[in-house]
Amino acid sequence: MFGIKHPIVAAPMGPFYTTELTIAVSEAGGLGVLSHTNLFGKNSMEEMKKNMLHVIEHTDKPFGFNIRTSRLQLDAPGLCRGIPKFIESNPKLREQCLYAITSAGTPKMMQSKSFLRLKESGSQIKHFHVAPALWLANKCVSNGVDGLVVTGWEGGGHQSYEKVSSLVLLQQAHQKHPDVPTIACGGFASGEGLAAALSMGAGAIAMGSRFIASKESEFHEKYKNIVPPAKADDTVWVTGVLGPIRLWKNEYSLHHGVISSKDEKLALEAQITPAMALEDQKHYEMTYNGDINDGAVLLGQSIGLINSIESVNNIIEKIVKDAEEFLTKAARNII
Repeated sequence: MFGIKHPIVAAPMGPFYTTELTIAVSEAGGLGVLSHTNLFGKNSMEEMKKNMLHVIEHTDKPFGFNIRTSRLQLDAPGLCRGIPKFIESNPKLREQCLYAITSAGTPKMMQSKSFLRLKESGSQIKHFHVAPALWLANKCVSNGVDGLVVTGWEGGGHQSYEKVSSLVLLQQAHQKHPDVPTIACGGFASGEGLAAALSMGAGAIAMGSRFIASKESEFHEKYKNIVPPAKADDTVWVTGVLGPIRLWKNEYSLHHGVISSKDEKLALEAQITPAMALEDQKHYEMTYNGDINDGAVLLGQSIGLINSIESVNNIIEKIVKDAEEFLTKAARNII
């Protein structure tokens, strides 16, 4: 579908910058993904355009981009209209930008007239949406997405209230939608994980935490250094502005609170003011600047599998090599 060498995709990791990481992942044979970035009051449209131009200047490989389409993400409609127009206007972008992934909201928003025109212009771009629950996967398919990113609650970042693991959710999605291209996300950071995902019908895995702990990622060194010594239970599921979210345990997350149902969250949203949203945004900016105590540190349970900070190329090559060995040995492991 994407013309990449390895079935490994970078998970969307907004609001943090992932421009250099996108280049590194794509150059290593995977699919790099630009984040939906709006830190420090910067214009998200201009930031994404700038980042796209930087990517095509430094690699000729395929890549993608993410837009968070939550009701509370006020810049999302403009991005969903403006970015496809920008891609269509640039022949190199139209050739290389092949993956649009929406998340944390509705898949419908990306299906704008400008996105349809981009597809009609000859672009091979595909629209995937993050589905952390089976009902959302069903909704995505009914809305005509090109593929699903099925993510269990092991993953860092935005989650669902259902709390279903990747192992179960992948099987549910494959049984219900066997012909829909699927990327497995949430808890994947090793060759074992890639082999398991492919065996369950996924076409690739997406990784966030594993790529945060890479030499090329733009994440602060203090953020990266959390990962190698961490355990799988060093994260916590709490309520974020856009919904449930998994964060590393620190002063911010341990005092952040949990809302257990969507109805409760909708009631809370009605009380959120722009000032409250900005206050929450500050905690991501604090993390970007290296405050890992009071900042919002997004990490998944896969940190318990990661023991070192490596180059992106080494990460991808080892995971693929190990997965090939596990798949080859699988039949011999049957008891």
